[in-house]
Amino acid sequence: MAGIFDETNMRQLLGKYIPYGETLQAGIHAISHETHIQGIFGKCSCTENGLVPDENGSTIVLNKKKYASYDIYIGITEHFLVIADCEKESYLYEFDNESGTVLADVQEITSELLFADIGTCFAFEQIRNCEIKKGWMGSVKCYVTMKNESYFKLMFPKLGGVGGGMPHHAAYRDMIIDRLGRY
Repeated sequence: MAGIFDETNMRQLLGKYIPYGETLQAGIHAISHETHIQGIFGKCSCTENGLVPDENGSTIVLNKKKYASYDIYIGITEHFLVIADCEKESYLYEFDNESGTVLADVQEITSELLFADIGTCFAFEQIRNCEIKKGWMGSVKCYVTMKNESYFKLMFPKLGGVGGGMPHHAAYRDMIIDRLGRY
């Protein structure tokens, strides 16, 4: 668990999901209390570990959920919100084939997309709403809702752990709160 409170580790994990040309501006350790990610993927097939392109495949609506508290890293770039699990986590995956969903935001799959990589990077323009409230002992609660109905219930601790592994936590937390507060 001590390795979670390490800025170098955080930068490496978030870096896997940062789009080309973007740079991490701020990142912190946080707690996710609830996660619900929805994605709509076209012309693909489902495998054991993810989705693969399939010209004859269907449109798949994927819901990736977790209703328990777990450690995450959350970061921002100029245009994106990036989220990575601190440790390997398990999620509930629900699949549907086009059942009544508005298919406006269908993403075409061009290469294998692992389930673990879904819901890790969101353009700021995808954020519909962000509620920020004071929490217990200096923490901040943050409820982020995306335009596609994905959402996160997050908590940003006041401190970045013990041992000094995250020396920029306070400044980065303020930057993230300020950026999310615009929504």
